[in-house]
Amino acid sequence: MVDLKAKPYYLKDEDIKWVEDTIAGMSDEEKIGQLFVNMVIDRSSESLKKTVQEYHVGAIRYHNAAKEVIYEQNKVLQENTKIPLLIASNCEAGGNGGVDGGTTVACGAAIAAADSEQAAYETALIGAREAAAIGCNWNFAPVVDLTYNWRNTIVQTRAFNNSPEDTIRYAKAFFKGTRENGLATCCKHFPGDGTEENDQHLLMGINDLSCEEWDATFGKVYKALIDDGVMTIMAGHIALPSYSRKLCPGLRDSDILPATLSPELINGLLREKLGFEGLVVTDASHMIGMFAAMPRSEQVPGAIAAGCDMFLFFNDVEEDFGYMMDGYRRGIITEERLSDALRRIIGVKAAIGLNRKQKEGTLMPPREQLDIVGCREHEAAAERIADQYVTLVKDTQKCLPLTPESHKRLKVVFIAGEGMVIAGKLVEDGSDKVKEEFLRLLEEEGFEADASTPAAKGSMEEFRKRYDACLVVLNVQGFAQFNSMRIKWASPTDQPWYVSEVPTVFLSLNFPNHLIDVPMAKTYINAYHNSVPAMKAAIRKITGKSGFHGRYNENVFCGRWDTRI
Repeated sequence: MVDLKAKPYYLKDEDIKWVEDTIAGMSDEEKIGQLFVNMVIDRSSESLKKTVQEYHVGAIRYHNAAKEVIYEQNKVLQENTKIPLLIASNCEAGGNGGVDGGTTVACGAAIAAADSEQAAYETALIGAREAAAIGCNWNFAPVVDLTYNWRNTIVQTRAFNNSPEDTIRYAKAFFKGTRENGLATCCKHFPGDGTEENDQHLLMGINDLSCEEWDATFGKVYKALIDDGVMTIMAGHIALPSYSRKLCPGLRDSDILPATLSPELINGLLREKLGFEGLVVTDASHMIGMFAAMPRSEQVPGAIAAGCDMFLFFNDVEEDFGYMMDGYRRGIITEERLSDALRRIIGVKAAIGLNRKQKEGTLMPPREQLDIVGCREHEAAAERIADQYVTLVKDTQKCLPLTPESHKRLKVVFIAGEGMVIAGKLVEDGSDKVKEEFLRLLEEEGFEADASTPAAKGSMEEFRKRYDACLVVLNVQGFAQFNSMRIKWASPTDQPWYVSEVPTVFLSLNFPNHLIDVPMAKTYINAYHNSVPAMKAAIRKITGKSGFHGRYNENVFCGRWDTRI
């Protein structure tokens, strides 16, 4: 049985009594409900009340909306729940992961480019402040995967880099910022993404490192963060065959499962070998890496039986609740396993003071705190940090700086992505708005920017007379739709035929590894974000008003010689 006086809970006797009394006073249905993290789809009061009163969920997550909307949603939920809720945000890069209008500060790759623990701390601090203002108390961040494979699209910018030592430094600083705002800490995605190019949203991920290699990399990261007191860990739909075979001799390939369904990885590796006593939550259960492993009726209770404590998201609420209840009644989830999971769940709630806040009526902060979301202080911090991370990868033909005085007439080629899937929902990537804002910033700087797409290339002489330089802006991002994400040219006239005609600068606003598709680029810059602070910083550096301070990872060259020229 988990020791709630020990790391990472550190509960006092009165808090432990609340945990035990709460569990003792719960019906079977209430106990089963605590195992679920519900994704809020319907924000009507009736639906929200039903979620906590009929299905007794232990936690919720939600799709972003305006701060007033999220605040009211969380207020209704906390006012109508018997046991205070864990309310999760996804503030990996700042407050934008928790609320529309939240401040984008720096993704993991940007923090590593700045090589700044202070940037990691401030990113977490700002994200946690803004999340707490709308009633969140649990942050699903940071991503502590290691980007060994430059083709990986899922954690290419969300993870820090491929250095275990860097990742430990930045993650510890991130946790500090989270803790200072009273949110429960989390890291993800155990046992580790970034070694392959496939996306666990679409198939089971596989971390193919040997046990020794894993111990020296991902294992080193998780052990350091567990020792640092991380409260929760998100398990990914990622298999680790070397350890599964080591811990289960004779295991057949067909029996290897993702960590979310693998008792040897959760209990044998994470808990026993690494010593983690906190709460394990599954990654989103709509992902095919979990869905394809076994029938849904077996997955739902199977994740808890395997050692996970909370199950992230219903598919069909009534059906999944029934599957979990049936798994408990049939002994798939034993009484001991259920009790252990509940102690960890309720223990985390006590560790961040939800029991006391519920008694005091302070589970929700004062409404006036909403003013902190997207405030000028946070935006200024984002601008300052963006100046540190925007990275010049190469300028081999020395075409920088480009200024309105030297290159006033710009041909702008803007390449967008194809949207993304977030928590099972297809959303637009906002490229039209990003393009509009970027062109506005260029014109504000004094450039004449032409982003039109001609029907044909036309005369080379006329092109050189018309434009002084070309700026190719790559806003390519994607999520949960493809196993590879590459530049897709919208038109033949967008393709980089112009690089030999006029000075051309390539600027990526997301993925840092686009040189695989534009090795002919002689000037290439990574901004890591399409936020206004990042775009402003990039333009300042292109014009020479600010120097480049970001550092690149060797992954940017994609293992090719021609990308360095």
